[in-house]
Amino acid sequence: MADEQDDETTDAPDDAPEQAGDEQAAAPDAAAPDAAAPEVAEAADDAPADDAPADAPEAAEAAEASTDDGADDVASPAGEAPAEPQPQLAPKERRRRARSTHAGEARPPRSAEERHAERVAERKRKAERRRARRLQERAKAAERRAAAPAQEPLPPVHAPVEGRRRVRQGVVVSDKASKTITVRIDVARRHRRYEKIVRSSSTLHAHDENNDAHEGDTVRVIESRPLSRSKRWALVDVLERAR
Repeated sequence: MADEQDDETTDAPDDAPEQAGDEQAAAPDAAAPDAAAPEVAEAADDAPADDAPADAPEAAEAAEASTDDGADDVASPAGEAPAEPQPQLAPKERRRRARSTHAGEARPPRSAEERHAERVAERKRKAERRRARRLQERAKAAERRAAAPAQEPLPPVHAPVEGRRRVRQGVVVSDKASKTITVRIDVARRHRRYEKIVRSSSTLHAHDENNDAHEGDTVRVIESRPLSRSKRWALVDVLERAR
């Protein structure tokens, strides 16, 4: 038994060098990938370097787009209301501002005839623009009228009712004027308080189209529209001729 244990102890030192050799052989194999890694990295660095010129414009455009987006975000932060629209200026105010910001050179001096020709041309151009604008507005108004529904006629505020015209009877006192007679209207009425018959008369001018009535005739006249400065009556008929 003792002899067998001695043999095993003597064999162990011989096996140790063999195990050490195996470990050293495995160590270079493990280190090989680490050595190959720098070569792969160098190849990878060389490959994008070759493709970089083709992708450079696209990268620059992407960078500009990102900077523009960032500027927009800075200019309009979240939650801020949009800017209010600028007020509409009158044409006179717009021209005044345009003159104040004009920085061009002065025009060369012109003669009176040239200035007059320019004014005439400018007036003609403005007249053409006004004419075109008015024609366009009229066409639009006609289209609106054609598209609008027909409106029902409104009832008249005051119905055309002819009033009751007054009729008077009197005696012709003058027929000297042409187509005009002077009629005296006699009125007799009782006084309200004293109950006395009060007689009064008034004259008026009446229109006699055919000169039928003569002085002394009893006639009937009716109220009419104003026919002259003093005539507001017209002859109806002659009731009795003068004797």
